[in-house]
Amino acid sequence: MQNRESLKVPIQSNNEIQAVFGEADIHLRTIEDSFSVHVQMKSDGLQVVGDDSDGVHCAARAFESLLHLIRTGQRISAGDVRYATRVAKDHTNAKSKEIVGESIPVFSKHGAIRPKTLGQRRYVEAINKYDLVFGIGPAGTGKTYLAMAMAVAALKSGKLGRIILTRPAVEAGENLGFLPGDLAAKIDPYLRPLYDALRDMMPTETLDNYIERNVVEVAPMAFMRGRTLNNSFVVLDEAQNATIEQMKMFLTRLGFDSKAVITGDITQTDLPLGKSSGLVDAQRVLASVDGIAFVHFSKDDVVRHELVQRIIEAYEQPSQNDTPDQ
Repeated sequence: MQNRESLKVPIQSNNEIQAVFGEADIHLRTIEDSFSVHVQMKSDGLQVVGDDSDGVHCAARAFESLLHLIRTGQRISAGDVRYATRVAKDHTNAKSKEIVGESIPVFSKHGAIRPKTLGQRRYVEAINKYDLVFGIGPAGTGKTYLAMAMAVAALKSGKLGRIILTRPAVEAGENLGFLPGDLAAKIDPYLRPLYDALRDMMPTETLDNYIERNVVEVAPMAFMRGRTLNNSFVVLDEAQNATIEQMKMFLTRLGFDSKAVITGDITQTDLPLGKSSGLVDAQRVLASVDGIAFVHFSKDDVVRHELVQRIIEAYEQPSQNDTPDQ
């Protein structure tokens, strides 16, 4: 008969057990199913048991990561559990304390906002340290959301006096001229995701007041031309859709006591054929410039639905359906 492997994970209280197991033990079942283990309750902690030594050790690491979250006052979600199991499976040497960053002093409808992956933690630390940060990587990695949370935190603390959020209004399949309404109505769909994220971080009345007083500005990238952005936290989103000329224009807008974060996914440009991405060009031109940080995200930093990571992985693989031209 095969010997079973077991490991003990210390637990400090019944509240920790309830939190790490989740409602109706949903988190517990996720970890047990992921690693083919069984978890037993003991007086001094959890006993992780299984036939495969590697699976037992991975499950124990996943529990330790989640318990660290709980002990820092965080409320864990299904996404946290998925990420903990993913990190454990990858046999990363990162400790739980290295993965989870300090909470950003901004609250969303789901609680405190904090980095949930190593990539996100490096990103937030770079924003704190540098005045110009590029966040580059696939969808779902929290690039824009975390940048906006840092902007709101800077505004609330009085470190910076304004927030400016901008995007290139690149037409992806629809022509602006054929959309209904005036100019404001035509560009609103491009900016709506930024408004939605802001409303998740502050009451609607507060946001409306800030917009009316020009403390918060959400505008297309073209509106930045000719301006000098002083005492501002500026976020340029979807920067892969900026041309080289637009990117240079934007980067030279930064004024005194300002900070800028530029986010984008270089694999999803909507620029017309023959137009080069300003984000791709900026990586080459600015790579060795002091005072600028480039943070690259990977599929391992995806914090959306688990299918998003699988989709990204599928697109990264050469298509099996591709056949040479006859």
